Amino acid sequence: MTKDHEPVVLLTDRAWPDDSMEREVLERAGLRLVGGPAEPAPAETIEALAAEHRPAAILTCWAPVSAAALAKAAPLRVVARMGVGLDNIDVAAATERGVLVTNVPDYCVEEVSDHAVGHVLAWTRGLAAADREVRAGRWHPGGLRLRRLSTLTCGVVGFGRIGRATAAKLRALGARVVISDPHPPADTGGAAVLGLDALLAHSDVVILHAPLTDRTRHLIGARELALMPAGALLVNVSRGGLVDTGALVAALRSGHLGGAGLDVLEEEPSVPAELLAHPGVVITPHTAFSSDASVADLRRNAAAEVVRVLRGEPPHHPCNRPTTLPSYGASS
Repeated sequence: MTKDHEPVVLLTDRAWPDDSMEREVLERAGLRLVGGPAEPAPAETIEALAAEHRPAAILTCWAPVSAAALAKAAPLRVVARMGVGLDNIDVAAATERGVLVTNVPDYCVEEVSDHAVGHVLAWTRGLAAADREVRAGRWHPGGLRLRRLSTLTCGVVGFGRIGRATAAKLRALGARVVISDPHPPADTGGAAVLGLDALLAHSDVVILHAPLTDRTRHLIGARELALMPAGALLVNVSRGGLVDTGALVAALRSGHLGGAGLDVLEEEPSVPAELLAHPGVVITPHTAFSSDASVADLRRNAAAEVVRVLRGEPPHHPCNRPTTLPSYGASS
């Protein structure tokens, strides 16, 4: 098979310096990788790339893969998300067109749960606030409000792989853990299962590990924040859209909420000035998923899903169930 006739895989964007890992996996399988811009481009740019290259597969990190992009990429066979969440992909349109959607749900369990616990520890021990004070030339160890984690109740919203890992780590540190999930497992590791309102009302710390869907957008708004105890901490390492940013700013401004640990925002990379100025807020730039090991796993495993589908094999992590799939021959 000549290079011009090799099936094309479009990489819409990436959060790392190059595409060498993806290219190695795909070219070994007889596929040709075409890269879009490294930074996530608007939907119109991705649609134009899909129309130009007519890829058999799309690998996407954060760029939007719209219904129009799916239509223009025909005969597209698979969209592989280089991550866990699917909110940048029109999954319904993909399903209707017979296009498989896959993700990599298990590559960053340790990293995201570590990041969540890190935000909790930074708040209980005043790490970020103390560092800012020292750098500003102030040495007032008695001026910080520090907390003992083992006396606190931590509520984990969403009890999938990452939520379970976070709960286990917090319990190992002595915290009481409660959980809320629409479909909790039979074995919760000893954590009590509560409805969301009850969890919010009884938790000194609330950690969000829920997916972003139409039903969970603004899962935490003004009403929910008001249910939390005065001085509590909200941690979001999942998706920015789970939290109503305006309501969060208002709860911090009023003093009802004691702090927030945020790895994700509604309008990344735009950060509201009031969040930047608040001494109880710690913000990281959507890096909870990242480590040398997790990113390598993500890149290779997402590319391997593409190879499997284009060879006519079932993916390891299908996220939809198209009733019909495009007809094709195996590529190798």
